[in-house]
Formats: sequence, structure tokens, C-alpha cells
Amino acid sequence: MFEVIMLICFGISWPVSVYKSYITRSARGKSVVFTVAILLGYFAGIAGKFYNHTINYVLAVYLINVIMVSVDLALYFRNRKLDRQAESIG
Repeated sequence: MFEVIMLICFGISWPVSVYKSYITRSARGKSVVFTVAILLGYFAGIAGKFYNHTINYVLAVYLINVIMVSVDLALYFRNRKLDRQAESIG
């Protein structure tokens, strides 16, 4: 139960981050290293579920978070490209 609470608390911020990344169309202020570290942490949690044979509903929360962080990471690369294009024009 505490693991689910932790995942939900961490996961609440990702839809907001994805929305902000999509709307602003800029990668300024974002850290790709931080995002990848979070993603690796979620993958480690998923691996732990399989390793310990504790596959349950918590896995779904991990997967939702992985999807959200992956979308945010993809938007980072899109926005970085847009930032570079804007810099070359201006």
C-alpha cells in the first residue's frame, strides 16, 4: 500500500509536466538526465516486482508512470529540436 502511495505521489507531477512540455514547446529548464534517472528507477521497480514474484496491481501504477515519463522524454527531444530551430532563425 505504501508503495502505491509513493508511486501516485511521484506520478501526479508527470501529467502536469507533459502538458507544460507540450504547450511551451521548449526544453528550457528541463533536465534530460533527471528524467532518464526517474525512468530507470521505475524500470528497477518493475524489475523488482518480477524478481520477487510480487506482480500485482502496483505494476499497473509503475507502467502508467513509465508511459508518462516516456512521453515527457519524447517531448523533451522534440522541444530541444524546436529550440535549436528558433535559435538558428533568430
